[in-house]
Amino acid sequence: MKTFLSMKSVLIIMSLSAVILVTSCSEEKTTNPTPTPTPSLYDRVGGTTMVQDPSNPGMMIEKGRLTLRSVVDSSIFVIAADSRMAKYFPVLFAELGAGSTTGLSRLSKNFTDFMCFATGSKTYSYSGLNMKAAHDPAQNSRIPMKINASDFDAFVGDIGIGLAKNGVNSENNAALVNDLVALLNTTKADIVQQ
Repeated sequence: MKTFLSMKSVLIIMSLSAVILVTSCSEEKTTNPTPTPTPSLYDRVGGTTMVQDPSNPGMMIEKGRLTLRSVVDSSIFVIAADSRMAKYFPVLFAELGAGSTTGLSRLSKNFTDFMCFATGSKTYSYSGLNMKAAHDPAQNSRIPMKINASDFDAFVGDIGIGLAKNGVNSENNAALVNDLVALLNTTKADIVQQ
């Protein structure tokens, strides 16, 4: 009788263990898997994949930075040719007229650093003036006047042209263009001071 009870106890314990095991396994099957993190804008424009830097032979550059630098540089030329924007860059135009590209190089680097940081790069940081100070003539002698909302919108449009010059447009990647424009628009309150 004692053996029978022990055997019965063992069978009960084994049965309960099997039920618990099956229940826990079936719960695991019905739980949602951990969601895949959404890639940052930086990842979406190329991320940290290393590629040859066409501007510096023999050097490597993150593809995300190369993409953003290309867009920034294209956009700077679009902005410079935009008659609505010229009034904000007399210092830069005077330097270029005198044969100095130092200010242009600094603008390209700072704007590229800002875009890398703002889009989620973990490699690059932005150490320039904050957007409010950078666009305030009282704090930045390179800008002669405060920017108005209409000119800010023109600037964003010029960046859109810079994106398109680099193969990123609403036809082939509307979500990316919209997300980059939305990112630029987060700076509007600091940049528009008039």
